[in-house]
Amino acid sequence: MTIAWVFPGQGSQKLGMADSLLSLPGAKERFDFASQLLDRDLLEICAGVNHEKTFYDLNDTRNTQPALFVVESLLVDDLIRQGKKASLVAGHSLGEIVALYASGVFDANTALSLLKRRSELMAEAGGGAMTALIGFERDQLEDLVKNTEDVVIANDNSSGQVVISGSPKAVNAVSDTLPCKRSIPLQVSGAFHSPYMEEASNAFAVDLERAPFVDAQIPVLSNSDPTPTCDARILKERLKHQMTNGVRWRETMEIMLHEGISTLVEIGPGNVLSGLAKRSMKGVSLSQISKPNEFLN
Repeated sequence: MTIAWVFPGQGSQKLGMADSLLSLPGAKERFDFASQLLDRDLLEICAGVNHEKTFYDLNDTRNTQPALFVVESLLVDDLIRQGKKASLVAGHSLGEIVALYASGVFDANTALSLLKRRSELMAEAGGGAMTALIGFERDQLEDLVKNTEDVVIANDNSSGQVVISGSPKAVNAVSDTLPCKRSIPLQVSGAFHSPYMEEASNAFAVDLERAPFVDAQIPVLSNSDPTPTCDARILKERLKHQMTNGVRWRETMEIMLHEGISTLVEIGPGNVLSGLAKRSMKGVSLSQISKPNEFLN
């Protein structure tokens, strides 16, 4: 059995997602470190306490990103304690940082420090829009994007599901013109994974340059280039380009199939990535872990 661990990004967060993890070794310490770093109680935010305060909203990207990392990284630690292993790891958007942690590239404190900076920069980057498109002709989509200024495919999730990102005018022009089953504007603060994030990406690159990376123990498929690698230098360089480049998840799943993955395990709340794999990775067994001791294989 050849196993891939995959980690979801923003959109998978849920109130109460940390409740079952608090008895795990190191859980309190990790939440405490994150709370001190952020200067607010991340555990209370995950539980929905003080939810009437905007800055304590779990859906605020400044909270979502570190909260998902803590939850997903604690589940990774639990799997490793059980002696479980993966042949490949990958994460969707912020999930890539969890994948790098799972593969041993850096420790949890480094990851949280990077995510604090990343989430703040992304929250501050305004002036753009994002829309999810479902059920369309790929050639029509690509032609429209190619011939419309200020819009890109930000998340290429599957053959029939993408997220486009760019100026509100351009995003609306594509979504209004493209025949598709569903068009869903996303409630985001900016045009993530597009050239609109260049200033934020350049600032984040400075922090990345200082961060200690070591070679991965498990090959990682990065969002900007899903070719498997363990090389720390390459993984850092790919992460530098993540904010301005699209999430190539459709290709990531294709490469997993090419690499002989027989079981895909989604680690974190929700089942977004499992749902994509169900439609795109025929013959691959799927598991989803959001609580300790859910890994049955």
